[in-house]
Amino acid sequence: MISTQGSPQTRDDAVPNPADDAEVAVSDSGESTGAGEAAPVGGGSAADEPKGPRRVGVLLVVAVLAFLIDLGSKLLVVAKLENHAAIKVIGDVVTFQVIRNSGAAFGMGQALTVVFTMIAAAVIVVIWRIARRLYSLPWAIALGLLLGGALGNLTDRLFRAPGVFRGHVVDFISVQHFAVFNLADSAIVCGGVLVVLLSFRGSNPDGSVHQAAEKSEK
Repeated sequence: MISTQGSPQTRDDAVPNPADDAEVAVSDSGESTGAGEAAPVGGGSAADEPKGPRRVGVLLVVAVLAFLIDLGSKLLVVAKLENHAAIKVIGDVVTFQVIRNSGAAFGMGQALTVVFTMIAAAVIVVIWRIARRLYSLPWAIALGLLLGGALGNLTDRLFRAPGVFRGHVVDFISVQHFAVFNLADSAIVCGGVLVVLLSFRGSNPDGSVHQAAEKSEK
């Protein structure tokens, strides 16, 4: 009987067998890849990918609501309160009185109307760019408030007197010893505060977390 090399009849223990080396390597590592398991493409992991749906819809809903509430409130107070005596809401501490503001939020920078108009437009563009990778619900709410508030005041800048890009914003909420502002200003402030809190917590618009990323690198 003729035996081929490596068969049990002619095998020499002194001659190493490649098949044995492969078996030893698998047993030493204690791991093996099954036929049905595929390695991740590009070396990434599922944990690195954003989870859940995009939150652009939430951003748009919050922005539209903030914009419409601000617009409606301005139309109402201009029709009912302008050129009238102030209405006391909480004694003399909080009153409603219409003031045309050529500056930024809370009456600041009244000589820079055009500059603030351009800044508001730039903020809207930046928010829209961030929205393309928005997976975090809190970030969607925060950016929605910022977007709605910016659109509210930008609408005044574009369509109210004395002209395009120089229109005066309608403010009507007066707080004693503080300032006169509107609901768009309030939305911007609330959105900004929420953005700061989310940043301190390490949250990103795409749903990832700063601290988790740093720990994985270490």
